[in-house]
Amino acid sequence: ARAGAPVPAGTAQGQNIERGRLLYEVHCATCHTERLHTREKSRIRSYADLRAEVGRRAELTNRRFEPQELEDIIEFLDRSHYRLDLPRPRK
Repeated sequence: ARAGAPVPAGTAQGQNIERGRLLYEVHCATCHTERLHTREKSRIRSYADLRAEVGRRAELTNRRFEPQELEDIIEFLDRSHYRLDLPRPRK
């Protein structure tokens, strides 16, 4: 199953979005569902929050990720779910 909306392949500031999607699907999506990544109830408010959470979750896998792979996953999650670069809707 694809995680989130389609994301164009390529690089954004050195991150490979497609590789991030594939890494996420193989190593992350097996343990939790898409419902984990909701903007409305999320504690993720910044790239620093997202980076810290991905780092914590990566330690739970049986794989040692390279730093660039983690950045690719972070960029994929931001583009497909969190949209930290976009203003949050006001409540």
